[in-house]
Amino acid sequence: MEFYWTVEKEESQQVKVFLKEQGISKGLLAKIKFQGGKIEVNHSVENALFKLSFGDQVKVTIPDEKEHETLLVEDVPIDIVFEDDHYLVVNKPAGVASIPAQYHPNGTMANRVKAYYKNQEYKNQVIHVVTRLDRDTTGLMLFAKHGFAHAMLDRELRKKAVIKIYQALVGGSTSELKEHTTIQLPIGRDLSSILKRTIVETGQQAETEYWLTKRKGDEALVNIQLHTGRTHQIRVHFEAIGCPLLGDEMYGGKMDSGIERQALHCCKLSFIHPFTKQRLELTSPLAEDMRKIVDRL
Repeated sequence: MEFYWTVEKEESQQVKVFLKEQGISKGLLAKIKFQGGKIEVNHSVENALFKLSFGDQVKVTIPDEKEHETLLVEDVPIDIVFEDDHYLVVNKPAGVASIPAQYHPNGTMANRVKAYYKNQEYKNQVIHVVTRLDRDTTGLMLFAKHGFAHAMLDRELRKKAVIKIYQALVGGSTSELKEHTTIQLPIGRDLSSILKRTIVETGQQAETEYWLTKRKGDEALVNIQLHTGRTHQIRVHFEAIGCPLLGDEMYGGKMDSGIERQALHCCKLSFIHPFTKQRLELTSPLAEDMRKIVDRL
């Protein structure tokens, strides 16, 4: 894959310094050097120490990424919301994990995306998961199609410039829900479970902002934006305020509302595309099991 830049600084600088400013890490620079890539300045091959001048045209060729053969292929169709040369956004269904685990090496979105890449005969075959979702959470999931694209979005994630909006159906003390507020409670491991999390004073700081959208009786629909990314954060925070997610048996959710998994959906993804510099605003409609409950609200 090829990338192009024009030097706009008046002062001279080395190629490696310039490329770092463009988001190319030391690791990627080493890959370019030793794994078949190249750096060209004004159509001549140069090394990372070459001194650049104002107006120079820089072209970097990044070598293709061969597949990880340990990642199995599952040829199941995927629901594509957006795709270009750099990113792939899909709708993840309920009951499908994001990535394989030791005892569950297949049946995940990563396995399905690998099959899609192979069927499309893409040159880059490595699966780069940018945003994950719990097994039973539905909605938008973001993949990078090459390592440089992944690194660029990781930088945006650290700056909290990638916005994810969730919708959740909650039960319990819904009359206590505010129209708009932020839950700020620290989250740590629940010592009674290897999976469960809970509110603990010594836990990691966690911040969940929500907006009440609909409410009827002891059920409500809320829109949510995470400002931190703790494991099970939404589920733990809403249990803590007495409004666990419908269908979320682990965290005390109602199991008689017509849904048998936590009622959580990633409905919106928004970020500035690192390469086109255009803002992407991607949306996903609620899964049918959640939509049926919302209709009766």
